[in-house]
Amino acid sequence: MYNIVPMNRTFVEQVIQLLSEAYGSKKWIPDRDPVAVLVQTILSQNTTDKNSDRAFASLLAAFKSWNDIAAADTRDIAMPIRIGGLADVKAKYIKDALSAIEAKHPDFNLNFLRNFSLDDAREWLMQLPGVGMKTASCVLLFSLGIPALPVDTHVYRVSRRLGLLDGAISVNHAHKYLERIVPENSAYSFHILLIEHGRKTCKARNPHCAKCAVEHICPGSTLRISPDAGQTA
Repeated sequence: MYNIVPMNRTFVEQVIQLLSEAYGSKKWIPDRDPVAVLVQTILSQNTTDKNSDRAFASLLAAFKSWNDIAAADTRDIAMPIRIGGLADVKAKYIKDALSAIEAKHPDFNLNFLRNFSLDDAREWLMQLPGVGMKTASCVLLFSLGIPALPVDTHVYRVSRRLGLLDGAISVNHAHKYLERIVPENSAYSFHILLIEHGRKTCKARNPHCAKCAVEHICPGSTLRISPDAGQTA
């Protein structure tokens, strides 16, 4: 059993405030329909944002509807998404997930998930082929505004350095732990801000602690600890 590092919401809110001052406030705006976010999140695995965006646009240009993709051969789905990498694997995930949705909701409308609890909505999505914790959380947060908290490598690394996560917690388990300490109305801004901070400042190697907006409250600052500490995310 993992333990949450003792941390009150005041600290989390302070982190959000400081990062908002550094990078600008991040307000949730509906990001396409849930199925579109689901498909694009699958395409985003193990590739750059630029390539996943291009793969998604290419997929939509090749097919007229989600029904057409669900009915297509995986080889035909893989062709337009080659730019995103792992096309054969992702094509199967996309086809199988869409087919599973179509069997229950032929109109591909997943807005009913808003009526579920966070855990139940995520569990419903995770029953779909190829959909794990992070993908399900992205669908809920970005398209439906449900306060799930996706944890990618940046969110995981920055959260550990800030002392928000016990070092023994895996990426997969970190979602629910962070959801307990991040205010629901701040889930989106927390997620986006930590990603931006991880990309620009709190890098995996050689973090720019001297220029960090939260350095003075960060227990993982390299200005006060060994240069090698906190870099194993």
